[in-house]
Amino acid sequence: MTPARMADIHAAAFAGHGQVWSAQDIAALLCRNIIHPVCLGQVGFALVQILPPEAELLTIAITPTAQGKGHGRALLAAVLAKAESAGARRIFLEVAADNTAALALYKNALFTQTGRRRGYYRRGEGAPVDAFTLGRDLGA
Repeated sequence: MTPARMADIHAAAFAGHGQVWSAQDIAALLCRNIIHPVCLGQVGFALVQILPPEAELLTIAITPTAQGKGHGRALLAAVLAKAESAGARRIFLEVAADNTAALALYKNALFTQTGRRRGYYRRGEGAPVDAFTLGRDLGA
């Protein structure tokens, strides 16, 4: 998947919910050898930073028309497998406190809250939204 397509998906998935990443932002990330894209056809992608023994899920995005059909769960499973196979033993992420769909996805994948960043996400003219930091162990 090209950075331009990733940017289109990211913009659609996060419209009105904070900063979206441009094709240039994504291309710059992909130039770093510790950033790994995980793609699900043309409907979604994730970017994971892997620096064993840890990994960080930077973003996960599914096109709005494909949301609610299990694609996020499949993509997250692929991310976890990729991180583990690359030697990560723990994975972290940040998620907006008001992103109920993502919170449910991560809870079902056995992530637990490890912290909170007050007012981390900006919502245009609206009040800032807290970020939850979540983590889980990988492997045995």
